[in-house]
Amino acid sequence: MVLCGSLDVAAQTDRQLIRKGNKLYRQQNFAKAEVEYQKALAKNPRNTQAMYNLGCALMQLQKDSAAVQQFENAGKAETSKLRKAMVFHNIGFICQRHQMYGDAIEAYKESLRNNPSDNETRYNLELCKRQQKKQNQNKNDGGKNDDQQKDKKDQQENKQNKDKDKNKDQQKQQPKEQMSKENAEQLLNAAMQEEKATQQRLKKAMQHPQKRQLQKNW
Repeated sequence: MVLCGSLDVAAQTDRQLIRKGNKLYRQQNFAKAEVEYQKALAKNPRNTQAMYNLGCALMQLQKDSAAVQQFENAGKAETSKLRKAMVFHNIGFICQRHQMYGDAIEAYKESLRNNPSDNETRYNLELCKRQQKKQNQNKNDGGKNDDQQKDKKDQQENKQNKDKDKNKDQQKQQPKEQMSKENAEQLLNAAMQEEKATQQRLKKAMQHPQKRQLQKNW
């Protein structure tokens, strides 16, 4: 009788801590609720209700990794199918929030195995499937875009190399063009000087006309 009484007191103690934590949770005081659930687990490490509620408090505090750990512990120890369904639903929700759609899908499936009539879980499962499909498409499109950008970069580099080669060729041709231009100027100057000299000779000849001589008849 004494042993049974002692166990009953201990059981009531962890349940009381859970009730206190639940009250704080409803008041959205999740940090203090976490503390009470931790105390309850310290009293009774096999209390699946404390595990599950602690996971919920951690999830509200954005401590998702720790929350998943508590939910997994509860899922392993829980015997009630309905409670197991709730555990895996929450695991699926956290994975979905982090865009881990594959893990979310598996968690929702496990939840539905324990509670096939849960329409909310079924809806989340179908939503995750669509999100996963879209995510895979985006990854494939991203790979194609990377290839296109690489091709575009190669084309730009090829064009730059061609432009460099063209500039080199133009630079090589420039001295020839310059030499031809200089020769043309020299020839033009020489022609102008020759024409000037001719004009001077004609002018001089007109100023000093020669005497005409009569030719003898035959």
